[in-house]
Amino acid sequence: MKLQKQKDINIKNKRATFDYHIVETFTAGIVLTGTEIKSIRLGKASLVDTYCYVTNSEVWVKNMNITEYFYGSYNNHESRRERKLLLTRREIRRLDAASKDAGTTIIPIRLFINDRGLAKLVIGIARGKKEYDKRESIKDREAKRQLSRAMYK
Repeated sequence: MKLQKQKDINIKNKRATFDYHIVETFTAGIVLTGTEIKSIRLGKASLVDTYCYVTNSEVWVKNMNITEYFYGSYNNHESRRERKLLLTRREIRRLDAASKDAGTTIIPIRLFINDRGLAKLVIGIARGKKEYDKRESIKDREAKRQLSRAMYK
């Protein structure tokens, strides 16, 4: 029962696909403390207003909110601390080069727990959308919704 619950954890950054064109994605591990992984397993995390940056050949995620663990005592974690991401050297160099380009950023897309019970973060190299691109996304989403409603009638 407990293993099935861990696999169901899938926290998405819904604003990411609306505000950005995702160019390329990477799956990274996260360096966490004990109470942080317990909170993630309960689904108490948020990727709103979160971004990543590269410093000294290390990738860090900033502003990721992991709520304090309810049963944690004096050794509970800070909810919005910077967390290190685990990637290969080649991936880090690629992210560093992409982040130096004008108009691109590195954003987290999805937080999940894999088969082995480890927390993973899907990050992407993204370019910002223009206002008319966002309107086009809304039109496409509404059209798909109308088609799905028509199919079930």
